[in-house]
Order: sequence, then structure tokens, then C-alpha cells
Amino acid sequence: MSKLENLIKEKCPNGVKRLQIGDICEVLTGGEAPAESIKAKNPDGEYIYPVYSNGVGDNAIWGYAKTYRINRRAVTFSSIGTIGCPTLREPNFTPIIRLKVLYPNDKNLVTVEYIKYALETIEFESQKSSVPNVNADMIKRIRIPVPPLEIQNEIVQVLDNFAELTAELTAELTAELSNRKKQYEYYRDLLLNFDKNEQRERERGVRWVSIEDICEISRGFVMSKDFIRDNAGEYPVYSSQTENNGILGCINTYKYDGDYLTWTTDGANAGTVFRRSGKFSVTNVCGLLKVKDSTVSNDYLYYILSNTAKNYVNSGMGNPKLMSNVMARIKVPIPDNKEQQRIVDVLDRFNKLTSDISEGLPAEIEAREKQYAYYRDKLLSFEEQKVEAVNA
Repeated sequence: MSKLENLIKEKCPNGVKRLQIGDICEVLTGGEAPAESIKAKNPDGEYIYPVYSNGVGDNAIWGYAKTYRINRRAVTFSSIGTIGCPTLREPNFTPIIRLKVLYPNDKNLVTVEYIKYALETIEFESQKSSVPNVNADMIKRIRIPVPPLEIQNEIVQVLDNFAELTAELTAELTAELSNRKKQYEYYRDLLLNFDKNEQRERERGVRWVSIEDICEISRGFVMSKDFIRDNAGEYPVYSSQTENNGILGCINTYKYDGDYLTWTTDGANAGTVFRRSGKFSVTNVCGLLKVKDSTVSNDYLYYILSNTAKNYVNSGMGNPKLMSNVMARIKVPIPDNKEQQRIVDVLDRFNKLTSDISEGLPAEIEAREKQYAYYRDKLLSFEEQKVEAVNA
């Protein structure tokens, strides 16, 4: 039997009281930022006291101020929009709008660290509104188990250790991913570093050609989200976004079938190149390349354009663009088929290794978060203490 199990058996054999947050904590609502404050991610000069709004991690830092509102260790969490995210805050800070602050009104009854973990287990029900939100009265009515302090401290220590181990593992996986990406970029640049002197490259059997000479170039057509919703199906529609492999949605028809390259024509990700195969469609902010030269590998062209296309993006007027007429004039080196395949084989191996880690990292983090949530909920699932009726 664990230390915690022994403590529970000894200290609360008949269960644990569940108390309302309003009975054991002060609940404050954030307000305006202090008059003397700066909106920044780091302290500057006399502006040393953090100002927090809703958000997670660094995104919760609104800025820094010369003064502060809360002078004790407390728990903050978002009350509008993304509800929850309980976070332990050190003394001397200011909460602003969309943020609630809690701290115990009796340190001999409950600890602020325990309050933070207990609030993580709560599924908040928001008020009926277009924007999810909870008010102070709703928070005060939340009931949590409040075991003796010795048990609270043991639970906090177990969960602190678990969170630390999870953070260490995530850091290790993130570092491994970063190293693999650097390794991939090194070999990609080495393999695709052709001599700019076309005459010398021709002597090596490498020819420089324009994209328009080896590819059919086109763009997609406008497809609204309503159109995609009303024509839902199995065939992907690719757009300018890079999340979710560029998939905007799926419809019941397709315009293209085969091996192609697409590139993002507009926006922050302009010049990003993708390999596409099978049956699909593309939107008007997605360019399309179909290799028409049998001596050019679609996979090789993907790698060479991934390495060079962004150099031709026009970032003027605040909206980066890589239009079809510019793509058509990009000149790329084309070695013989054997060398193209060698380059593709090497880069595919590194690309797969990097992608596997990239895909595995979120999955591993999610698995750890679920594992943490499981043990946290189990540790905080006490049998409720029965209140015996008093005979008249």
C-alpha cells in the first residue's frame, strides 16, 4: 500500500468533505491593466511586475507594470473564451480582464497548490452566450474534496513530480526533433547545392531549365466553406494553409487524378510546396504543377522547389505572393535520372525520419497528458464523507 493510501486510511476512513470554492477561497476578477504598464513579453527597467490575461504559457503574459494588485501566491484561470487553464502564479502580479484569481482564505484548511490541481479536474459549464464564460458566483459554487493538509501535500508532491517528468520527456523529444531537422536541412542543402555556372553544370550532365518548360502550370478555383460543407465527400480540397497538410475540406468530386505538386500562392506561407497524389481538387490560392518532361522526377522537383521557391516570393504590399507567372520563370537544375533518384532516396529517408518524430511528438505528448489526467483524477477522487442525521 502506498504512503498516500495509508494516509487516507488513517486520516479520513469515513470519506472526505466536499466544500464550495466560495467557502474556502477568495475569488477575484481581473480588471484594467495598471496605469503604468507596457504591453511586452519581457520586463523592462522599472516595469517588472507581470500582468496576466487569459491564455496558456507565454500567451498569458499581457505585459509588465510598475505596480501590482495580487501580493500572494494564487491560482489564475480563464473565465471567458477558453475556460479553465488553472495556473499557479507567484506573488506580485496583476490579473486583467478575462481572468479570475483564487487563493485560500484559511491556509490551515487548504493549500493554493492543491486548489490548482483540484480545479484541473472540473469541467466548467459556461453561461448561455455566444462566447463561453463563467462568472465569480458560478466559480464559488464549485465543490471540491478537501482532505487533511498532509494528504493534500502528498497529492501535490506526486503530481508535481509527474508534471516534471512529463516536461523533461517533452523537452528531450523536442530537442531530438530539432536535431533531426537540422540534419535533414544540412543534407538537403548539400545535395541540392548545384553550381550557378550553367556551363560547368552542363559539362557534368546537369541542365538548367525553367519550370514552364517542364511543367503544366495552373491554379484551382474558388470554393467556399459552404460549398465544401454542402458537397461533403472523400476527396481532399487543398488550399493555401499548411496545417493539416493543406486540406481545407473534402468533397464528393475531384478535378485532378495523379502525381502533382502544389504550392501556396498567397499569404504568410506563400512558396510552400507539397507533393500530391491521387484524386483531389485545389482552391484559387493554390498553384498546381504537372510534370510533362519524362526526364524529370516529380519527387526530385518537389525537393528542389522546396529549397528554392520561397526565394521568389514577393513580400511587397504586406501580402506575400508567388504567382504562376513567377513560378513559370524559376530555373532549376536537372541532373540525370540516376542522380535525381539518389537525391530523392536520401532526402526521403531523412524526411520520413523527421516526419515520424514530428507526428510522434504530439502523440507522445497527448499520451502523457492523458496519463497525467488519469492519475490526477484518480488521486482526487475521494469517497464523499456522509453527514449523519441528528435525532430529534
